[in-house]
Amino acid sequence: MNIKVGMLFYVLSLVLAFFSRKVFLDCLGAEFIGLTGMLMNIMSFLSVAELGIGTSIVYFLYKPLQEDNHERINEVMSMLAFLYRCIGFVILGCGMVVSCFFPWWFGQLGAGLPLVYFAFYAFLGSSVAGYIFNYKQLLVTANQKQYLVSAYFQTISIAQSLVQILLAYYYRNLWLWVVVGLVFTTIGIVVFNYRIKQLYPWLRVDLKAGRRNLKKYPEVLKKTRQIFIQKMKDLILYKSDEILVGAFVSVTKVAYFGNYTMIVNKLNVLVNILSEGLSAGVGNLLAEGNERNIMKIYWELTAVRFFILGIIIFSLMMLLQPFIGCWLGEQYQLEEMIVILLITNLFIRYQSAAVYIYLGSAGLFSDVWANWAELVINLSVTLLLAPTYGIVGILLGKIISFGLISSFWKPYYLFSQGFHKSVWEYWRGMTPYYLLFTIFAVLSLWLKEAVISHHSHSFLPLIVYGAAITIPLLALYFVLLFLCTKGMKYFVARKPAVYHVLQRITFIKPQ
Repeated sequence: MNIKVGMLFYVLSLVLAFFSRKVFLDCLGAEFIGLTGMLMNIMSFLSVAELGIGTSIVYFLYKPLQEDNHERINEVMSMLAFLYRCIGFVILGCGMVVSCFFPWWFGQLGAGLPLVYFAFYAFLGSSVAGYIFNYKQLLVTANQKQYLVSAYFQTISIAQSLVQILLAYYYRNLWLWVVVGLVFTTIGIVVFNYRIKQLYPWLRVDLKAGRRNLKKYPEVLKKTRQIFIQKMKDLILYKSDEILVGAFVSVTKVAYFGNYTMIVNKLNVLVNILSEGLSAGVGNLLAEGNERNIMKIYWELTAVRFFILGIIIFSLMMLLQPFIGCWLGEQYQLEEMIVILLITNLFIRYQSAAVYIYLGSAGLFSDVWANWAELVINLSVTLLLAPTYGIVGILLGKIISFGLISSFWKPYYLFSQGFHKSVWEYWRGMTPYYLLFTIFAVLSLWLKEAVISHHSHSFLPLIVYGAAITIPLLALYFVLLFLCTKGMKYFVARKPAVYHVLQRITFIKPQ
């Protein structure tokens, strides 16, 4: 149910996002959209005050929910309410301090500082209200009812976007756009908390008791410290793009870059939805201790992830730049090198997914130094290259830092500490994946320049030629993965009919 609802709202929000982005850019201007992107990124940095407390608290809800222990659940939720109220006020204070620097950061904008402050404090108020009033959604998530959270908040978000689209089109008023966001945030809080009372009528939250319960659950703060460094690193690496582009290039370029990252982020959501539940399954597999099955599933997950990455990466390489031109206009297209690096960064981020799933399921988190090393490398490369090369330098910082850690250290850490095997076994297994992927990536770029670029002046020919080229390309990639890797053979063997068809096509008998 969680996956079905997640996919439904993913499709709805994806369609609406492309339409709304076009309307907002045309009616409100690239400068305002870039400004809101930067302000939301600042809010993401302020949210680091959460420190991973939510992740830590949810862990303590699983057992009492299974036992239907209302008293224990009330204790944990009271503690969460107290901590999140503290976090809300900390974020409010930090936001007010940060806003003091706005005259230096945004003083030259045509929108004017009053609008900048109004938009920022609207976002800040929504965030603080979320911590103070919406913390109960963690209880719903821990109770395996994430679909309810998705349904309520995504419905509110879609309704908000529709109203903002209409008002932007007819009135083109920047202030009104911000006010609508505040109104729908309030509606979401009221409706969701009313539903919580219906679902959990026995839930009683006591802030004073929550403060006392911190001594009863000392592991909360311990786990929080372990998670915090990872969250800080991820925040800086993946939530700072628009801030860095605004700082080293221009606020207008933030909107241009945001058009591309919006598409990439939507694909990230799709990958995450399809991957839900894998960690728990791998955890059970590791607990069984069957070494043959552990390695078999590892290579199977690797094969599936590389095929999914092939669908996403090859399609983006051929269609992303032409799609931006058809969707928004050629004036919104960025340089080809930026697009290639953006797609490369996406590949680097997800190509080691199986390694990270196994590390998390095995509880291998002691390499804290790797998070710090990745952060230092990223900041060093970015600060060195961004002043000269702009967005290219920012993306190179991410690719180099994450690539070094995820492609070299993390596999070594897993194979040596988790599997107790030589890392050369990893590289022998990964070589065909990397070779095939590189060949098809280069082929995709060639097909884009040779064919698709000449038929990308409108959506219809782009769709026709894109489908005519992409579908056969992906089919060939799938067959070659089956032919060259054991992981894909393991995966396809789950469907005997497909397995036998591919067996005849490739003229081999898979092991």
